Amino acid sequence: MVLRHVTTPKDRALWKELMDRYHYLGFKTPFGACLRYVIQTAEAEPRVLGCLQFSSPAWALEERDRWIGWTPESRKARLQRIVQNSRFLLLPWVEVKSLASHVLSLVTKQLPDDWERAYHQRPLLLETFVDTQRFTGTCYRAANWRYLGMTKGRGRMDREGRRPEPVRAIWVYPLHRKCRALLRGDV
Repeated sequence: MVLRHVTTPKDRALWKELMDRYHYLGFKTPFGACLRYVIQTAEAEPRVLGCLQFSSPAWALEERDRWIGWTPESRKARLQRIVQNSRFLLLPWVEVKSLASHVLSLVTKQLPDDWERAYHQRPLLLETFVDTQRFTGTCYRAANWRYLGMTKGRGRMDREGRRPEPVRAIWVYPLHRKCRALLRGDV
């Protein structure tokens, strides 16, 4: 299996079409930084298995910020060292045992270099949100991500609490063994 970084107009069109057609949230342009991948087989004639998107992190996330031990100042200074897995799609006809956790394992090795090349900053932590009304997060658990708790049901654009979002499970994956200390600025 291969994670093909989406860089060409043809790949972007394929990624958008698959995401819009098969992901329950559809295609939306993310806010801030973004990297996309097409998941495919490593055969001479590769088959597309799914898509991934990584983007800028949530500005404030109580459970994550407490786990890191952030002050508002340290969060502001180092927030961009976190990258959010904002879309994960395996195509509905693809049935491969443990594929999702295998993809997550591959991406933890490939994404840091790709992100650093694109944005000149090496990420220290990955985060994602799982809608527990639809999914259990088993693939994240199997790929050694850490469950931190639940969101408060407020989104990026909700400053007054008027646009509630589904409460979702928060999962993180440290990309460095001292990621919390580095994110706090202790090291």
